[in-house]
Amino acid sequence: MTNDTSTPRTLALTAGAVAATAGLGAAAMVNYRKFRLRLAANAAELNETLPVNSLWWRTHAKEKGDLLYVAIGDSAAQGIGASAPNRGYVGILADHIRLATGQSLRVVNLSVSGATVDLAVRDQLPRFTKLQPDFVTVAIGANDIAQWDAARFEAGIREVFAALPPHALVADLPCFHLPHNERKVATANRIVRDVAAERGLTVVPLHATTHREGWRSVFTQVANDFFHPNDRGYRVWAEAFLPDVSAVASRRVPQTALAD
Repeated sequence: MTNDTSTPRTLALTAGAVAATAGLGAAAMVNYRKFRLRLAANAAELNETLPVNSLWWRTHAKEKGDLLYVAIGDSAAQGIGASAPNRGYVGILADHIRLATGQSLRVVNLSVSGATVDLAVRDQLPRFTKLQPDFVTVAIGANDIAQWDAARFEAGIREVFAALPPHALVADLPCFHLPHNERKVATANRIVRDVAAERGLTVVPLHATTHREGWRSVFTQVANDFFHPNDRGYRVWAEAFLPDVSAVASRRVPQTALAD
């Protein structure tokens, strides 16, 4: 004996389920499109801050200081996504250096939004070689992940690191969370660590620090473009740097100066 499932009631229920599923799918598609449009609008809004942040750093680079801090990097070093340029990690570290040393500080932020390692070599290193900084931070490479080329990345990292003084701090790439990006980041970070070891440079554990924040950080520590950190995210970035920045401060600034 076989069961007859073709009754009018069963057919109606099946049709209703299909219709409901189709309706949910259509609603999900509409919501996704709205999300993408909103994301694009948010990104465009943040793009308007690029010249604002760049001008802010150029203006403040003219200020005098007993000590000099130079940053090499991309939009993260510019503080894009923060509520103000100096609330990015570079600004937070600058405030920490002033507090730790008790001295005035000039900050020259050479970073350029959108910079890859190649662009840092082209645009930032020529300016960097003319300076004699007391503090140096380098956080570059996140933009290389989109069009990943390991050999090209390593060649650029070697050029950047070769131009740095021994006390420079170089960060590895932050956590991207998505597996297909994290595989590339793992390769990039091996290159960063290997080349830094050859040059005797200190690697700041930015990836480990951001990875510990977990998936929740995507919703609590990222700006509304879902890419750049927000104020809270930049504080996490700064926390990755702070122990090594403090160590450099204790070595570079005489203890007598700290006591005064």
